[in-house]
Amino acid sequence: MCSWLRLRGAGDGRLPGGHQVICVDNDPQKISALLAGTIPIYEPGLDRLVAKNVKTRRLRFAAKLSDALREANIVFIAVGTPPQSDGSADLTFIESVAQEIALHMKSYTVIAEKSTVPVETGEQVERTINRYNHKKIPFDVVSNPEFLQEGTAIEDFLHPDRIVIGVKSKRAEKVMKDLYAPLKARILVTDLKSAELIKHASNSFLAAKISFINSVARVCELVGADATQVAEGMGLDPRIGRAFLHAGIGFGGFCLPKDLEAFHYISKKVGYEFDLLRTVIDVNEGQRALFVKKIQDAVWILKGKTIGILGIAFKPNTDDIRFAPSIDIIERLQAQGAKIKAFDPVAMPKAQGALKNVTFCKNAYEAADGVDCLALVTEWQAFKKLDFRRMKKSMTHPILIDGRNLFEPEKMKALGFEYHGMGRSK
Repeated sequence: MCSWLRLRGAGDGRLPGGHQVICVDNDPQKISALLAGTIPIYEPGLDRLVAKNVKTRRLRFAAKLSDALREANIVFIAVGTPPQSDGSADLTFIESVAQEIALHMKSYTVIAEKSTVPVETGEQVERTINRYNHKKIPFDVVSNPEFLQEGTAIEDFLHPDRIVIGVKSKRAEKVMKDLYAPLKARILVTDLKSAELIKHASNSFLAAKISFINSVARVCELVGADATQVAEGMGLDPRIGRAFLHAGIGFGGFCLPKDLEAFHYISKKVGYEFDLLRTVIDVNEGQRALFVKKIQDAVWILKGKTIGILGIAFKPNTDDIRFAPSIDIIERLQAQGAKIKAFDPVAMPKAQGALKNVTFCKNAYEAADGVDCLALVTEWQAFKKLDFRRMKKSMTHPILIDGRNLFEPEKMKALGFEYHGMGRSK
């Protein structure tokens, strides 16, 4: 949401009633929108949380970092690190903000990397700040990776399973521990490089878990097993766990694909061919092609057919469409001549700028009207409550391709649908 996040505290970093926070961004339109009470992203509960803290003046917004740094003792760098064509992270914004912090620091400051960055970035930030820190203001650079999930970000922040802090000094360690003390969460203190690697390693492992169950699902389809039952049995093992064992069209969003590519690039750069990560990427991309093939097999010729798409966001409870599987799937269908009708509860405004020649519908029923096939792409829970008897009556052919295994096959078949899931035998 904001390019620079600045937290101000007195002494131990805590003030009566909470921390004082200033969010800074160099986009004046974004700052104006925030000052007017408009949240630029969809995140459940965020609008109320922001309004509450703005009202008590614990949260403010500014367009100039120099103003925010007058009394700051902690500065979070939360700028974008978009992927480049070779898979590496573009750290232009990191360098830019590091220079500006160096020029405007007033007293000892902890500079915390919050953005997901490749290992050794902290050292580069420290070197950059030293180069531009003409007044020789004391500072420390720490790595404090975030593990928030879109759709549950507030809960994840307030009740984290762990807080990772990579430090080089006891002084910085104390400042960061005092900052997070109210959360009463487990704090893992590491060296700077280990903290930077934890985020990439964590997200890459989760991505690998998804690609593994999707590969298992391929085998399930071939032998006539049910991937959801296999995943349930695997997940009961506490060493494995059920989370992220959901067969489907693969992962999307900004974090997993970007971090996976970046970790693969980092490993190759330092001399290790992390082939497992390349396979994880290939399996994920293959799931989208498989989903399109399922649609094609069901309707035969795609040219001239109308396909209804339920869900555009990369996951429920967000309007984020970055690297969303829906984009690739829709474009693949269009390339074969299919007409697309689509509905998403919150992501359509953003999708309208990313997709061409798509009929965006006001609800799921309109998206199903007159289609030759209905494809479930995002598992919004609201879709489970749809009246499928009503939908079936308006569809040209009652075919449902369930890319997230949201529905029960037998129930859909009992309603008269031709149903196809992911990793489920026909």
